[in-house]
Amino acid sequence: MSYSNGSQKAMRSNGVDLTQKKCIPCEVGTIPLSREQAEELLAQTPGWELDEDAKEIERKFKFKDFKEALLFANKVGRIAEAEGHHPDMKIGWGKVKVELSTHAIKGLSENDFILAAKIDAL
Repeated sequence: MSYSNGSQKAMRSNGVDLTQKKCIPCEVGTIPLSREQAEELLAQTPGWELDEDAKEIERKFKFKDFKEALLFANKVGRIAEAEGHHPDMKIGWGKVKVELSTHAIKGLSENDFILAAKIDAL
């Protein structure tokens, strides 16, 4: 299985590979990342795009057919469950769109980029 815009670059946040970090539940009052903070982490997760309001990141993955798209979405689901951080996904024939945002804080947190990096590692 392969997807478009794949990258083998190490994803680092504060010197630590994002794939080695764990998502941590956000506490009440947690402030979402600023656009600048989000752009710094976005640079470490190639292929992901920041929305206009800097409240969500998304990435589109392409596959040869629906079966491979569904297999990928299920792998994403297993990672999301293990991390306790869940994306919105749209699955279609040969494609999966993954959207990440931390709904509890109505914006982005480091968790979104950790999960993005782990999805990219698939």
